[in-house]
Amino acid sequence: MKYALVTGGSGEIGKSICEKLSEMGYHVLVNYNSNKNNALKTLESVVAHGGNGEVIQFDVSNRQAVSNSIDNWKKQHPDAYIAVLVNNAGINKDNLMLWMENEEWDSVINTNLNGFFNVTAGLLKDMALNKFGRIINVVSLSGVKGLPGQTNYSAAKAGIIGATKALAQEMGRKKVTVNAVAPGYIRSEMTKELDEKQLKKLIPVNRFGYAEEVADLVAFLASEKAGYITGEVININGGLYT
Repeated sequence: MKYALVTGGSGEIGKSICEKLSEMGYHVLVNYNSNKNNALKTLESVVAHGGNGEVIQFDVSNRQAVSNSIDNWKKQHPDAYIAVLVNNAGINKDNLMLWMENEEWDSVINTNLNGFFNVTAGLLKDMALNKFGRIINVVSLSGVKGLPGQTNYSAAKAGIIGATKALAQEMGRKKVTVNAVAPGYIRSEMTKELDEKQLKKLIPVNRFGYAEEVADLVAFLASEKAGYITGEVININGGLYT
C-alpha cells in the first residue's frame, strides 16, 4: 500500500488534495490540528470516492508533537513509509508591518515555515531508502510576489520556496522530487472575506480559482510522470502574476 500525508487536510484545498491522491491509489493520512470534524468530513469524502485513509492529529508548529505523532504511526506501520508529503497546513494573520504584533509574526512563521521543516525532516530518510518520494509544498502568490499586509505570510512562503529549491538538489539522486505550487486567489476559507467581484477584475481569466484545480496540479507532481520535475515553483493564479 502507498501512503500520502497531507497537512492541513481539514481545509478546502487540503480536502481536494486528499481526494485526488486517494483516486491515485494512496492511503491518505489527513492531518488536522484542531478541526477534527472537518478532517473526518475529508476522510468521509475520500471513502465515498472509493479511497481509504485515516486522520492524524498534530500541530505542525510543535516539533515534538509532530515527531511523536509520526513516530507512533511508524510503529503501527513498521513495513510502510510515507511516499508523498503535501505541506499544505498554514495560517495567515494579516496586518501592516507598521502595526504588526510580535505574535502575528511569530505564529505565522512558526506554522508556515517551521511547520514545513518539522514535518518534512522526519520523512526524508525513508523516502531516500526507498528511492522514491514526492514532496509538494503549497506556497502562495504572496511568497512569489509579496503582498502588502502580508509581510509575515510572504516571508514564510518565500522561505519555503527557497527551501524547496535547495532540498530538491539534496534529494534528487535519491529519486525524491521537491516542488512547490503557488496558488493565487482560490475559493477557500482563507479568501472567503475578500471582495471576489472586485479582485477578479485584476485576474486575466476573470475569476477565482477552485481548490480542485490546485489539487489536480499537486496530484500530477505526486505522480511518477513528474519524475523529471524538481525544484520548481508552479504558479496557479489565472495569469495574475507570472
